[in-house]
Amino acid sequence: MKKQERVNLFIDYFSKHLPEAKTELNYTNAFELTVAVVLSAQCTDKRVNMITPKLFKELPTPEVMSKASVDFIFELIKSCSYPRNKANHLSGLAKMLVKDYNSKIPQSLDELQRLPGVGRKTANVVGSVYFDIPAMPVDTHVFRVANRIGLTSNAKNPLQSEIQLLKLFPKEKLNIAHHWLILHGRYVCKSRRAECEKCGITNFCKSYKKL
Repeated sequence: MKKQERVNLFIDYFSKHLPEAKTELNYTNAFELTVAVVLSAQCTDKRVNMITPKLFKELPTPEVMSKASVDFIFELIKSCSYPRNKANHLSGLAKMLVKDYNSKIPQSLDELQRLPGVGRKTANVVGSVYFDIPAMPVDTHVFRVANRIGLTSNAKNPLQSEIQLLKLFPKEKLNIAHHWLILHGRYVCKSRRAECEKCGITNFCKSYKKL
């Protein structure tokens, strides 16, 4: 089966079974989403959602966060992974927003990547989720699931996976396909053991055919 055929079957299945897929991070504006995505690096969305209510209550805007010490930010986020690095990133991010962007999250992927702590994947998430920019953020779930199903081939890193997926998915399906891949990887096609017995796409999954 060709990759494009698999993509079409993938879209058909999830359009019917998960038509409203979206991020599981909690946020109310672009700033909160950006902060949450920075915190989510190598950390679960569930953990981030436990941290952000108090964080956003104490530091609700770029102006307020930019005036907080790194140590204060650290105390608010210390239960996430790499809290010291992320506290430094958030402090720098808030300062840059105030100084260079009138305290607003920039709306282009290139500008987003100028912000401390915001790499390609984070910029793609914020761009696609909040600004509806067609993008394919590739995290560990997307990378793993796309490879297992057979949507990508010989992708050695997230960038190679992203480039392949961008070519295969219709532009208008990229953003929701990102969520389909993440949620399928989070709840069914898990890292330690894929739960193939409750998977609805084994009929076109490349890895399942090899079992």
